[in-house]
Amino acid sequence: MNSRIKIAPSILSADFAQLGEQVAEATKAGADYIHIDVMDGHFVPNITIGAPVVASLRSWTHLPLDVHLMIEQPERYIPRFADSGANIITVHVEACSHLHQTIQLIKKLGMRAGVALNPASPLILLDEIMIQVDLIVIMSVEPGFGGQAFIPETLDKISRLCKILNNRELATEIEVDGGITVNNTPRITVAGANTLVLGTSIFKAKEGINQALQGIRRAVN
Repeated sequence: MNSRIKIAPSILSADFAQLGEQVAEATKAGADYIHIDVMDGHFVPNITIGAPVVASLRSWTHLPLDVHLMIEQPERYIPRFADSGANIITVHVEACSHLHQTIQLIKKLGMRAGVALNPASPLILLDEIMIQVDLIVIMSVEPGFGGQAFIPETLDKISRLCKILNNRELATEIEVDGGITVNNTPRITVAGANTLVLGTSIFKAKEGINQALQGIRRAVN
């Protein structure tokens, strides 16, 4: 596993009236990815943004754009997000009828491929696809809304996944998404996560984006 913990601020919690500026601020503060949640109102009960917004953010940051598709039939839209400048695309196991084919499409279009797993979905669903992906996203809240509390049982799930990857000698990133705060980051990283998605804890922090991100960095180092 990569020893450096990556921080991926999620724009779901950003001020959309100042989205470019806030992404630039997170970039300057030392973020590793910019995490972009795309929701369709079907797979999850919320609607967010599409490929044009992703394209508009490309000029505000040099960081990889980590696009998380919480949508049904994601394969229909993957080429649009590739054209928009996405660097990583993650799809949900639960949303894909032909997951292997979808992962191969992401890679064919020159992006890193991720697969996400909802809180109640077992790790066994990843068994046949694990070797094909670059990162695995463990959802630590129910997908669809920001500001939820971290589900404690996720820690054991992360730990078990980490052991599986180590046993198979896979360097796959373990990204954890949902309810992460400065207080629980040490437990999450000790369990085996090496990429943390944070929305509310960075973009809605009273101390501001830079100080919040630095606080998270100190907590995991």
